[in-house]
Amino acid sequence: MVRRTEQPLLIRYSIGDSRLGPVLVGQTGKGVCCVLFLDGKDAEDLLHAEFSSADTLRDDAAVSGALAQIVAVIDGEADSADVPLDLVGTEFQVRVWEELRRIPRGETATYAEVAARAGRPNAVRAVGNACGRNPASIVVPCHRVVRSDGGLGGFGWGLDRKRALLEAEKRD
Repeated sequence: MVRRTEQPLLIRYSIGDSRLGPVLVGQTGKGVCCVLFLDGKDAEDLLHAEFSSADTLRDDAAVSGALAQIVAVIDGEADSADVPLDLVGTEFQVRVWEELRRIPRGETATYAEVAARAGRPNAVRAVGNACGRNPASIVVPCHRVVRSDGGLGGFGWGLDRKRALLEAEKRD
């Protein structure tokens, strides 16, 4: 996981169909920087909301490999552990995202377990916030984090998608 600092930033992106809806994958020269479900929204608007100072370019050829792998993950056919990333976050957010990538496919962990693994066992809410700020859902599998009482908790792309992702991973 890389903490990006240089500017200006160019994000190349592509859009593909998944069983959970149209998905946009953006990447820099270092790796995937975002995974966004379009949900009827304009791709450029979504990218500029997340990366206001970035230049964006639709480049289906350059992003085709990452897009295909991420669609396979969404469809329950692959894992995302080897997808290179270029994410920006606080030191704690980056630690949380790294811990999320260590949760095996088909398994879950609680917010409290992730907080402890990230070195701050009392930071359960901060783990939830880091999940909410995760720009690369699916690749950084925040859908694998659940509440201590067994409830699903939240998911930026909706609980129906979270449930579908977890069920697809458990089928394999």
